[in-house]
Amino acid sequence: MPGAILNHRRAVLAGLGGFLGQGALSACTTSARPGLAPRPAFTARRIAPILMAPERIIRITVCTRPFRAPGPRLDVERVGETLVVHNYGHGGSGWSLSWGSSGIAARKAMALSGENGSPEIAVIGCGALGLTSALQLQRLGARVVIYARERTPFTRSMRATGTWTPDSRIADADKVDPDFPALWERMSRESFATHQTYLGTQGDPVVFQDRYILARANPGPQAAQKAEDKPGPPEIRFAEYGERLHDIVPRSVAIPVEQTPFPGIASARFGSGLQFNITELAHRLMTEFQMGGGRIETREFHAPTEIASLDEKVVINCTGYGARALWHDRTMTPVRGQIAWLAPQPEVDYSLFYAGVAVIPRPDGIVVQNTRGGDMVGYGSEDETPDRAEAEATISRVAPLFPSVRPPLPA
Repeated sequence: MPGAILNHRRAVLAGLGGFLGQGALSACTTSARPGLAPRPAFTARRIAPILMAPERIIRITVCTRPFRAPGPRLDVERVGETLVVHNYGHGGSGWSLSWGSSGIAARKAMALSGENGSPEIAVIGCGALGLTSALQLQRLGARVVIYARERTPFTRSMRATGTWTPDSRIADADKVDPDFPALWERMSRESFATHQTYLGTQGDPVVFQDRYILARANPGPQAAQKAEDKPGPPEIRFAEYGERLHDIVPRSVAIPVEQTPFPGIASARFGSGLQFNITELAHRLMTEFQMGGGRIETREFHAPTEIASLDEKVVINCTGYGARALWHDRTMTPVRGQIAWLAPQPEVDYSLFYAGVAVIPRPDGIVVQNTRGGDMVGYGSEDETPDRAEAEATISRVAPLFPSVRPPLPA
């Protein structure tokens, strides 16, 4: 952003001024008194352009979202003398629902421990659900050990977009129990409130970020998802419960296209959304866990009977997509998702949703992800091989928004 960095309050006021327009603002002002200079008007917040070029790709990541048609698994299973509380299968909503889902699992585990004081409980897995389960247990007074094959930076959780999407591929609306929507709402509300306790803290692990939702003026034939030659899996009616949170989640508003710098658009909406700076957030949660006396041991499990051999007799299972093999859970379906990461631009502080592409700036890089085709894209695929051609094609769909901005070329 050119010039001095504006603080949040000034940025919001400036942005509102720009969207309302000079006419609306002038109606709210009074005539200047004789001899006094006229009051300065609000000005629109300037936003920095994004360098949308494949030459700026720093990495391409792919992960498999753990989709379960009935929704996340949160039941209790006995394996020998060990009681296992399951906490996996959150689709594309792992970080979003982490605190609420882990709160449910932790409270069940504490009740099962049957001990006064500080029971010792194990957590399997060190991703978003594993870390938050461990912290929820600590906050309830437990002593916690995490067993994991990988440390957090190397888990699938680190390959997420980091947006607040609590119902992203959360369940098949035709396969859930009647009480699941209410359960989802409880998890979402607890998570939304807990995530906000990290707002304004050092490192900005959680922020609210401005976002623009733009529609093309001339979509053209390429706007439609190309049909596959071979028939795909049956279409799933993914559950959508966003309206249940209408009272707590900010909503976007329509704004005039001429009050945006983006060319060739037919309509525009502006809003604000919760965003996780996952690298910083994961580091913060790990630090909190270790400062609370938690410990981590590297261990890989190949069968539930190996978990039963642990000293801890109450365990929370947070193995994500790995639970499909470990627990032989065939209700779990992989959904492939790829992100092209562009080099960070600290001056870019807004997200874009345009032409079936999500562009989300984070301190560790700019997320560019294809969303064209809906939630069925990648369904049933566990291939985590990066596709460079897909990444470049996705970037090229957004590049026309910044026609005069190109990376500097060598002489």
